[in-house]
Amino acid sequence: MGVQGLTGFVEERGVFFTELRVRDTKLVIDGSSLYHRLCFAPDADFRRGGDYGAFVAAVREFFGVLRACGVAPFVVLDGGRGPEDRKLPTLRGRAAEQLRAAHGLSRGAGGCLVPLLTREAFVQALGRLGVPFVQCFAEADREIAGLANRWGCPVLSLDSDFCVFDLAGGYCPLSHFQWQSVRAAAGPQGCYVPARCFSAERFCRHFGHLRKGLLPLFAVMNGNDYIGLEALEAFFSKVRLPRGCAAGKGGKHLRLQGLLNWLAQFAEPAEAIDSVLKYLKKHQREEIRELLCASMEDYAPSDVNLEDFFQHGRYECEAARKAEVPEWVLDALAKGKLAPFIINALILRSTFLRIQVENMQRPSAHCTALPIRQVIYGLLLRVSQNTEDASPSKQTNELPTVCEFDRCQKTVKKTFVQAASLPTDFCDDRFPLDKLLEVPMSCRRMLLQETLGVKISFLEPIPGHLQLPIAVTCYWIRCSEPKVKLNQLKALLLMIVSGELQRITDDPDPTVLHAEDDSAAYEEFLKWKEKKLQNNDFDLDAAHSFCQWQCCLQMGLYLNQLLGTPLCEPDLSSRLFTGTLVHRLYQELKSAPSVENLFTLSPKMSQLYLVLFNTVES
Repeated sequence: MGVQGLTGFVEERGVFFTELRVRDTKLVIDGSSLYHRLCFAPDADFRRGGDYGAFVAAVREFFGVLRACGVAPFVVLDGGRGPEDRKLPTLRGRAAEQLRAAHGLSRGAGGCLVPLLTREAFVQALGRLGVPFVQCFAEADREIAGLANRWGCPVLSLDSDFCVFDLAGGYCPLSHFQWQSVRAAAGPQGCYVPARCFSAERFCRHFGHLRKGLLPLFAVMNGNDYIGLEALEAFFSKVRLPRGCAAGKGGKHLRLQGLLNWLAQFAEPAEAIDSVLKYLKKHQREEIRELLCASMEDYAPSDVNLEDFFQHGRYECEAARKAEVPEWVLDALAKGKLAPFIINALILRSTFLRIQVENMQRPSAHCTALPIRQVIYGLLLRVSQNTEDASPSKQTNELPTVCEFDRCQKTVKKTFVQAASLPTDFCDDRFPLDKLLEVPMSCRRMLLQETLGVKISFLEPIPGHLQLPIAVTCYWIRCSEPKVKLNQLKALLLMIVSGELQRITDDPDPTVLHAEDDSAAYEEFLKWKEKKLQNNDFDLDAAHSFCQWQCCLQMGLYLNQLLGTPLCEPDLSSRLFTGTLVHRLYQELKSAPSVENLFTLSPKMSQLYLVLFNTVES
């Protein structure tokens, strides 16, 4: 969510903030705002698919600073789009913006674009760091505000809607949260994070003692992610706003100020709404009244008690109950064990596929993973193969469809995708979706392996945490169009091995003797990387192929989660994918094939590379 123009207006003036020293307190953090902020580091590379290891290092550093200052963080993440899907037009607009950014990046222009697996890497990092977090059923703003008010602590976000909520502990914008400039206080109090806190009282005083209770009406009338201004243009074209700010002339900030000054004359929202309706045609009035009142509810306290979740692990939500979401699905969503993609496919039969930096002349990279998604949809929407008595045409008509929003050339288009029909084990009346995890694990593992086209016996020589990425790699080679080049495969496997080498070097297993040759190999690898990563060559076709691999990994991860993880979940934070590195390795392999011997100093890593390569080749 976000109130149009409010962040810019507030930032330009600066008088609405108070200085704050953040320490020894609970802090409710808007997880979506935080991972976007950390992802958009000044030195981040957005063309090559993301460097998740560097991103996770920033996440680790951020929460390390909070711990040092005695701050107890509680992260709250958005979930799905909600049963009413009210933000659909806004999300389509954002997808179009992301497509423009991706196209610019593919041609060498600047810009920022969140890499595909950033959210998954963030959730994994929170779990490994032991940071308490929850993923909500839908939009998280109301639940964030409710939890912060229950505890009387600040909210950390970068969302102007928190200027509108009545927050007891205040709203700290991430743009003013100087976590990289921690200071030590005089005396025994210890260090703190310098921050600034938005003061709703100062803001209201600036507009002639505007009552705080009118701020939700202001947000709705000014326009937010849920409501546009079109319905109220008749009002704005006729009303005489203070300071002569009529008809939207002179910029949005002038109209924004005029609206706030105009609202200051009223004691309560109902009185202001009555006045607004006088400017509209009679037949519109009741519809607009209902729209305004319903939209103001977005700033009312939530019925979800997140304190109960953080204390007892129970996430109860009336909207999810009405949508008949199975209890285990809601629980897994809340604990980050299922992605919002799953809940959107289940209750809306509609999903957005994130845009990447790829070759815009080719079909979307997500097309490669379509058969995996169809199996996911089949599991969620229950399609049976056991329909012998039905004609082929009738069978086709009975297959549920899901609406996917994805790139087609340089536009975002929707297509309707049929769910896959599944083996009878998964369509047995004893095992509806709410009992999916009661299907024997062997059957669930079999479905995963058949979807990815691998035999589990082939994966046995591979370390457990790499089995899913390698199964996905086999699928990628089989299903990608155009076909994966040999050097692209080698670059990908060398990148995975380098991640393993870094993992055992940085975080050694105390039960395993650490070989000196691993350290020597890692030192040599770092020297090579420092020398070679300065090359900025960019191969768009290779980028497209590696985007396809990430799409396959993402959907393989989601299917594995939905089936109760028959294979170990891969660790994205251990540099499983490093875009700058895989591109550099690919360029080097074309001109110097000897780079394939990068890890010869470590017999263990050389052997791992051979095992991975032979498994995929077989």
